[in-house]
Amino acid sequence: DDRSENTSVISGTSEITMECVANARPLIKLSISWKKDGVPVSSGLSDFNRRLTVLSPVVSDSGFYECEAVLRSSSVPSVSAGAYLHVLEPPQFVKEPEKHITAEMEKVVDIPCQARGVPQPDIVWYKDAVPISPVKTPRYRVLAGGSLQVNGLLPDDTGMFQCFARNQAGEVQTNTYLAVTSIAPNITAGPSDSTVIDGMSVILHCETSGAPRPAITWQKGERVLASGSVQLPRFTLLESGSLLISPSHISDVGTYTCMASNSRGIDEASADLVVWARTRITNPPQDQSVIKGTKATMTCGVTHDPSVSVRFVWEKDGQVIIPQSLPRLRLDVNGTLHISQTWSGDIGTYTCRVTSVGGNDSRSAHLRVRQLPHAPENPSAVLSTTEKRAINLTWAKPFDGNSPLIRYILEVSENNAPWTVLLASIEPESAAVTVNGLIPARSYQFRLCAVNDVGKGQFSKETDRVSLPEEPPSAPPQNVIASGRTNQSIMIQWQPPPESHQNGILRGYIIRYRLTGLPVDIQYKNISNPDVTNLLLEDLIIWTNYEIEVAAYNGAGLGVYSHKVTEWTLQGVPTIAPGNVKAEPVNSTTIRFTWTAPNPQFINGINQGYKLLAWEPGKEDEMTIVTVRPNFQDSVHVGHITGLKKFSEYFTSVLCFTTPGDGPRSPPRRLRTHEDTPGAVGHLSFTEILDTSLKVSWRDPNEKNGVLTGYRISWEEYNRTNTRVTHYLPNVTLEYRVTGLTALTTYTIEVAGMTSKGQGQLSSSTISSGVPPELPGPPTNLAISNIGPRSVTLQFKPGYDGKTSISRWQVEAQVGVTGENEDWVMVHQLANEPDARSLEVSGLNPYTFYRFRMRQVNIVGTSPPSQPSRKIQTLQAPPDMAPANVTLRTASETSLWLRWVPLPEWEYNGNPDSVGYRVQYSRTGAQSKALLHIIADRLEREFTIEDLEEWTEYEVRVQAINGIGAGPWSKPVRGRTRESVPSCGPTNVSAFATTSSSILVRWFEVPEPDRNGLILGYKVVYKEKDSDSPLQFWTVEGNASHSVQLTGLGKYVLYEIQVLAFTRIGDGRPSSPSILERTLDDVPGPPVVILFPEVRTTSVRLIWQPPSQPNGIILAYQITYRLNSTNSNTATFDVLNSSARQYTVTGLRPESVYVFRIRAQTRKGWGEAAEALVVTTEKRARPQPTSRPTVPQENVQARSVLLSWEPGSDGLSPVRYYTVQVRELPEKSWTVHSASVSHESSSYIVDRLKPFTSYQFRVKATNDIGDSDYSEESEAITTLQDEKTALCDFCSSVDLTKHKRYEIRMSVYNAVGEGPTSSPQEVFVGEAVPTAPPQNVVIQSATATQFDVTWDPPPLETQNGDIQGYKIFFWEYQRKNETEKLRTLFLPEGGVKLKNLTGYTTYMISIAAFNAAGDGPRSLPTRGRTQQAAPSAPSFIHFSELTTTSVNVSWGEPVFPNGILEGYRLIYEPCMPVDGVSKIVTVDVKGNAPLWLKIKDLADGVTYNFRIRAKTFTYGPEVEANITTGPGEGAPGPPGEPFISRYGSALTIHWTNGDPGRAPITRYVIEARPSDEGLWDILIKDIPKEVTSYTFNMDILKQGVSYDFRVIGFKPSKGQSKKYAKKSDSKMVSLDESRFPALELNNRRLSVKNSFCRKNGVYTRSPPRPSPGSLHYSDEDVSTKYNDLIPAESSSLTEKPSEISDSQGSDSEYEVEPNRQKTHSFVNHYISDPTYYNSWRSRTPTPSHLAPGSRAPIAGFSSFV
Repeated sequence: DDRSENTSVISGTSEITMECVANARPLIKLSISWKKDGVPVSSGLSDFNRRLTVLSPVVSDSGFYECEAVLRSSSVPSVSAGAYLHVLEPPQFVKEPEKHITAEMEKVVDIPCQARGVPQPDIVWYKDAVPISPVKTPRYRVLAGGSLQVNGLLPDDTGMFQCFARNQAGEVQTNTYLAVTSIAPNITAGPSDSTVIDGMSVILHCETSGAPRPAITWQKGERVLASGSVQLPRFTLLESGSLLISPSHISDVGTYTCMASNSRGIDEASADLVVWARTRITNPPQDQSVIKGTKATMTCGVTHDPSVSVRFVWEKDGQVIIPQSLPRLRLDVNGTLHISQTWSGDIGTYTCRVTSVGGNDSRSAHLRVRQLPHAPENPSAVLSTTEKRAINLTWAKPFDGNSPLIRYILEVSENNAPWTVLLASIEPESAAVTVNGLIPARSYQFRLCAVNDVGKGQFSKETDRVSLPEEPPSAPPQNVIASGRTNQSIMIQWQPPPESHQNGILRGYIIRYRLTGLPVDIQYKNISNPDVTNLLLEDLIIWTNYEIEVAAYNGAGLGVYSHKVTEWTLQGVPTIAPGNVKAEPVNSTTIRFTWTAPNPQFINGINQGYKLLAWEPGKEDEMTIVTVRPNFQDSVHVGHITGLKKFSEYFTSVLCFTTPGDGPRSPPRRLRTHEDTPGAVGHLSFTEILDTSLKVSWRDPNEKNGVLTGYRISWEEYNRTNTRVTHYLPNVTLEYRVTGLTALTTYTIEVAGMTSKGQGQLSSSTISSGVPPELPGPPTNLAISNIGPRSVTLQFKPGYDGKTSISRWQVEAQVGVTGENEDWVMVHQLANEPDARSLEVSGLNPYTFYRFRMRQVNIVGTSPPSQPSRKIQTLQAPPDMAPANVTLRTASETSLWLRWVPLPEWEYNGNPDSVGYRVQYSRTGAQSKALLHIIADRLEREFTIEDLEEWTEYEVRVQAINGIGAGPWSKPVRGRTRESVPSCGPTNVSAFATTSSSILVRWFEVPEPDRNGLILGYKVVYKEKDSDSPLQFWTVEGNASHSVQLTGLGKYVLYEIQVLAFTRIGDGRPSSPSILERTLDDVPGPPVVILFPEVRTTSVRLIWQPPSQPNGIILAYQITYRLNSTNSNTATFDVLNSSARQYTVTGLRPESVYVFRIRAQTRKGWGEAAEALVVTTEKRARPQPTSRPTVPQENVQARSVLLSWEPGSDGLSPVRYYTVQVRELPEKSWTVHSASVSHESSSYIVDRLKPFTSYQFRVKATNDIGDSDYSEESEAITTLQDEKTALCDFCSSVDLTKHKRYEIRMSVYNAVGEGPTSSPQEVFVGEAVPTAPPQNVVIQSATATQFDVTWDPPPLETQNGDIQGYKIFFWEYQRKNETEKLRTLFLPEGGVKLKNLTGYTTYMISIAAFNAAGDGPRSLPTRGRTQQAAPSAPSFIHFSELTTTSVNVSWGEPVFPNGILEGYRLIYEPCMPVDGVSKIVTVDVKGNAPLWLKIKDLADGVTYNFRIRAKTFTYGPEVEANITTGPGEGAPGPPGEPFISRYGSALTIHWTNGDPGRAPITRYVIEARPSDEGLWDILIKDIPKEVTSYTFNMDILKQGVSYDFRVIGFKPSKGQSKKYAKKSDSKMVSLDESRFPALELNNRRLSVKNSFCRKNGVYTRSPPRPSPGSLHYSDEDVSTKYNDLIPAESSSLTEKPSEISDSQGSDSEYEVEPNRQKTHSFVNHYISDPTYYNSWRSRTPTPSHLAPGSRAPIAGFSSFV
């Protein structure tokens, strides 16, 4: 039984119970179960499951509940019943309106109201408690959710609105108050100033607010354009209130106003409209076709509004072109696109898009690029099977480059040689060709290229190398030369067969040879080294002719033999001596030899003759050799040796000789030359000479010439042979007394030795019996003639013979410097010609001064020398000797340094100014003309020969030249210029790219003249074309290899390549021009400079630059990107064309990190990718600066430091790179050291710094947004000091060999290895200058003008080579700068004579030695003083106070005293005799006396000659002057005759004025003299001109003496005077006083008393006796001037007894021989020696010639002390 009914209950009820009543029997087996919606229920059951209780039912408890009754263990079917339980939920508001809502009129308002419940509640609205009926009021609408929408609000809508929500479980309500307001119009978005293109539409906005909604009206000026009621064409009022102008016109320019109005008011707004003319393309691009590599130009001419700027964008096949991204592209301002270096990638359609605010436009054109054809494909080369020496070649036709092929070019490389064109025009249809005429054993490679109208394409790959089989050489070795080297060997030299005929690699040579013309076996020599091209055939037969042939062989066999060459082995020396040798003396000096010739087969060559040998026992090194030509007619040969010593033992021998040398000697034979008559006896002398006898002595002859048998002595009266007496004496007798002579008779005595051959040479002499012979006198009257360069003839008169005959004449000479104190040397002797009167002196030096003198020699001895001859100079001659010690050293690559020792002065043989040197030089072994250079300086000792070839040997020699000619050449010396660098590069340089990073470079050798040294290797110099990268070098050591593979190059890079050769000195010039070659292409490197200029939350734009290593032509780019958190398999990628430089990605996740990878593609494939991170955020910012950089001290070096930092925040944009700046302290500015430090780095090595310098550093980071600020500056860092090693002067003491040239190079090494070496520096070891001065310098004063200086050389260990000479520096003490002189001694002697010095002067002398390297140090100066010499002349003579009879003479000291001045000698005499007498007065003045003298005893109107000379130990030269007594022309006349008045002790002299002459009288002078004819002397002087009387005291006169007085008037400047004497006539005197200053005489008045004495019947007067004790007077009255007295060579001097006058003077008289030519002044000749004064007398011929009353001439001296 079931009870089921549907039940509803409201949630929140406490419980509900459902009951199920079932009935069955047995009841105990009844089972009840419950299900809810088919799901069993187990909780809430009770009462045997009959009741089901649901506590606090909720909506989820709703459902269909079913109970099922089952009777267990029974087959009775179960029964069930069910009912629905509904749980209801009262309404609840989900959305409620606010309690108060305000809205504007005409607006729409939504009042929210939304409820939930079970079942869904119904919503009911009330306004002001009245239900709202939307049907009645359509403005009211209940929306789906229950909200109320009120449209078009009106003021009446204000009120209380209620919302009710109802269902079966209940209802709820809410309410709100709606207030409707009205607002004045407000333009919320007014129009803005706009610009529009002509013909385009434009909208001027005007958005308003207001309640009710405002009405809109648009106006332009006063004109209404659009409103609710007005609508003009083209002007449309849009719903929003905006104004649409479509289309616009140019005339629409102006100001537009929008006006909004409603019931509450009006609002308006205005804007200006500008209309632009449209932008159009008027000159569009044109379709065109260009050649690859040329330039294409696409025009895009535009017209546009002037105020509009235009932007051009070009596209290619729809892709935008960025011209900046490719240097080949250039976009002009006018839009023209230039494409340079066009290629196939440029083919396509180009579109020019013009964008501007004035409109856009676009036009397109197609570009076609013609290019070179591609390389032929798959070239193949195989040996021809049908032809010999031929190769078949095939290939596949290549792409023709869009132009038909014209031909193919075939190139071949033979044995790796550079490529050469083999066939230049193969038909374009061909794909195969056969190459003939090739050379065996060579390998060949071929390559082709195709040619179209554009040009020649690239070459194909090379074919595999094909080698032809070897064949035996087809040509013989070339230039076979044979030359005999020794008498048993022949040197053979040849060159290989021409390379084209070698037909394989040469393996060696076969040499076959045999004796010429004889049937003997051929001999063979095998040379298995092909590089050996010479052979010394040895063990051959001496002096034999051989025929020789040479052939080459290779792996295929032996080649052709060369032509036969024949050659003799060299001659040998004879192997046997001549036969039947006999030697016998013919006479005392000659030996005769006879012999027979050796057998010819033992001569071993061409018989050149015989040598006859003779030598004294024990003196084999002084052998006499006579060469005898061979005699082929006679069987017995005869020869003589002459000129041997008489009666001497000799060994003799004979030998035969050939060109190579001497054969063996015959056995020596001993013999003696014949006796001969002896030579003269030695030392003939006479002693014990009596009237009738004398003793004769002699010595053995020096040359006995045999066995002395005795002596023969004979004597006879002079020139009376009939009186001869002869005696023979035994050989032991060496003296003999001759008796029976007649007294006082001259005899000739002869003595001779005797041998068995007879009487020897006579020795004779004359002797007067009873008169012992004496020393002879000197010859006289020397005269010189026939002066030549090397000889003169002397004529002479023999001197006294010493009462015996003259046996020898001797000539002595002063050479070079002549003078009284110079040395005499013997230059010539003439013996046994007693009657000679002239002789020729030979062996003289050219151009040399000589003075000769002679001596004569008799049996007693040698005479004194004759008087010297006149000084002569020999004539000039060319030099006799070559410069000595010629050395030649390398100076540079183009110069040699030549040195020599200059000629000594005595070898000049000519005028020194004309002496110089001539240098001759030529290349060694060259036939070129020798070059000459003249050096005009005779003292030059070196010369640098310039402009020579590098690394070339020269032969140089030197000769001396003078004005007459050239001397002999020196021995040639050889020297080689220094190695240099080659002056040009290798030739035929070629380059060929083998891979993308390697190029094969080949070259030929440097031409021989340009090598300039030994080529040690080559360097390939290469760099990228048109880049600033430094040159790179690839070194190839050795001269054998002429190719190299450059590796590690940039891919697809065009390289400039040159090759240079280098020597030890360095690199030569590179080859020219440069070779251009591009490496092959490869996959590219990564693109660079990836930046993200635009980043949004879901999109990014990235830009990049092409790879810095494109390695080919970029064909495309691939961009891959993914989230950084995912793996690369999820990446997205895109492929772009090659011109793309930017890419935009959209659809990214915001605020995420993405990884972008971009890579480029060439035809070789995709390259390496570049990777960059980006964050999709709009919050990107510049990065924060890094931390303050630090430098750990251990990372500080001398020139670099390691900088470290911590990165700052990246501003959500990854850092792309860092920039490091550096500043040098103290004041320098910041400079960028690197702006490309990797973004992954946090440290960086800053290099290129200076050592020991302070620096600061700072860093900034850069991301896509920009740069960070710079970091804080680092601390100041000081770099370390540079560790430079101080190089020692000579870093290691290597034992080098002296006098050798060494090269020094230096290199630096570290732990890794050795660096490059420096260029070599040459040093010549052992050629340093002397390091010590000469030692022990000693000075001997030889004469007044000469020092003898001696010294010892520097110590041996300091000489550093051979001392070549010395330099003697000498100067006057304390006057070094003005007087220093140099004497160079070009001989290593230890002494020198310094001549022509100043007398009595202190000199300092310093000496330096020199060797080939230069001068050593000077010795310390040594002091020496020359001896006294004759002084120079007094410096002047002055005259003053001249009267008619007196004058004051003064003089100056000599400029060069040359010693201690002892005094002066003053001589004066009248120029013409006075009264027939020429009176000569000599006055000697002591050296300490005043230098003036008053002379009083002159005659009036006479010109006197005054001469003064100074004296040291001897007199020097004179100074002389003339003076005339008496007044001159124009002098005043004499005063009137004076008279004297006396008053006591005073005397007054009166006079009257005379004629003033040409000028007024200025003063008067009174003179007085004793009346006994004493001398006039000045008494009173300087009396004023106005005065005519003068009074003086008589005390100034001597008592008891009567005086004469006279008055003289003086004129001014010239000082001439006239005199008037009281007791004598007036006299004239003439004097130019302006030359002679007046001297005071007050302290020196002469007061002389004359005394007379009678001598020889003539009254004479002694000279005045002066009072000072320093004077020495002498008078000579001679009737002629004494210079004309006695000719020295024509007068005899006779001594007469002297007579002493009362003044103790001595008189000397001359005997003048009349009619003798005046040739020499005796007086002048001897006047310098005072001793001669007393050895001659002066005498007038007869005193009777004197007129009565006149004085006789006086001669003699008066001396007063």
